[in-house]
Amino acid sequence: MKNIHRFLLIFFLALNVIPVFASGDEHAEPASQETHEKEKFEPGNFIMDHIADSYDWHVFSVGDFHATMPLPVIVYSQHSGFHMFMSSNFHHGHSAYEGFSIASEGEYRGKVVEMVNGHEVRPFDISMTKNVVAMLISMVILLWVFISVAKSYTRRKGKAPVGLQSFVEPIIIFIRDEIAKPAIGEKTYAKYMPYLLTIFFFIWLNNLMGMVPFLPGGANVTGNITITMVLALFTFVITSVNANKSYWKHIVNTPGVPWWLKFPVPLMPLVEVMGVFTKPFVLMVRLFANITAGHMIVLAFVSLIFIFGQISPGLGYGTSVVSVLFVVFMDMLELLVALIQAYVFTLLSALYFGMATEEHH
Repeated sequence: MKNIHRFLLIFFLALNVIPVFASGDEHAEPASQETHEKEKFEPGNFIMDHIADSYDWHVFSVGDFHATMPLPVIVYSQHSGFHMFMSSNFHHGHSAYEGFSIASEGEYRGKVVEMVNGHEVRPFDISMTKNVVAMLISMVILLWVFISVAKSYTRRKGKAPVGLQSFVEPIIIFIRDEIAKPAIGEKTYAKYMPYLLTIFFFIWLNNLMGMVPFLPGGANVTGNITITMVLALFTFVITSVNANKSYWKHIVNTPGVPWWLKFPVPLMPLVEVMGVFTKPFVLMVRLFANITAGHMIVLAFVSLIFIFGQISPGLGYGTSVVSVLFVVFMDMLELLVALIQAYVFTLLSALYFGMATEEHH
């Protein structure tokens, strides 16, 4: 346990020390006063840049100095082979490196592209982006929490829970008694408990970390549709693999439905088959849309300060009071949404498992 604590300490110190030495915007050209005056605030770009994934982790900005933590860029090109380098070589997206650059507009905006014969080509990209690093951090935190709790149970067998035990145990019991058992059944619920606990705590922790504006938070993990798609695919695969004969029979030949809805046009079987795929699709979109919408609303209120500030500095200061109040309110609401979305995803997954394993009556 001491080794785990030391690893976490070194890990987070590294995250906060590296930006100081490796992220100064030394290569950025100083902008003239006329450029600053003509440059207009674009709320759309401001919002999308903050909720999108990136190849570096912004820490803070002071004037033209941007402190960021560079992350590894790992790409494979069909034309030039395998490449691995730090994102600091892009100098905040202002320059190219080894033929690669970050697209500033178009279909691949914000992504690494390679210029081939004057055209932007997307290489095979397995880079360590901000969302990837944020997921690794959340996994380290979850491992630390549950390994600590497991060891505490071993040392204090038969005693009342203390510390992290007293926080985690009621949540685990709630998921077991209020989600798994009612939705799946008393006989088979234990088989799915590890997965249900994993997705609940993973989604909840990343939702909360996404609300923290500084390291190691600030990444929009659960607001990335590719990540929610993978989580939904896990539920889909587990449901399909563990489904019994009654489940598949119900899809192919739904009982209680008039024959003319099955023959000659298999209307109901088609609807049931579509339902198999729409269930994980709903899981994916619900989590993605709710988390992304919350971030966008908060950033929209922040954008109002700069929009009105361009009209008049006094108007910007006056708007800031109202905007900050709404941002605080939305953040309080997002704390509740973070928990609710983790609960809903876990509950729906348990319901799908129960539907797939329920015996025909």
